[in-house]
Amino acid sequence: MCTWIVEKTDVIGSGKGALGWFAIDRANVAYDHPVHAPLDHALLIDFVNEAMGPSARVAVELTPESARGLVRAIIAALDAGETQHGLPGAGELAGMVA
Repeated sequence: MCTWIVEKTDVIGSGKGALGWFAIDRANVAYDHPVHAPLDHALLIDFVNEAMGPSARVAVELTPESARGLVRAIIAALDAGETQHGLPGAGELAGMVA
């Protein structure tokens, strides 16, 4: 049975798809049945540019363990970058993920 669990957030960045690089403006994050990964359920992340239609999409399907590892790696990289460059907020994200 599908979970229909979906979270959306606005983002600013770029993604590379079949037709090359394009601006992305939204990330859709779901926990549901994957399309391609041989898993019962997975964390699904789509980076999209909604105005450009379905071809402007970069998708990943991760095991829950891989997704949690990715979150920890993202937070560690952000914290290290903020600390190295003396930016305000350095280390604030470290307590977000156990």
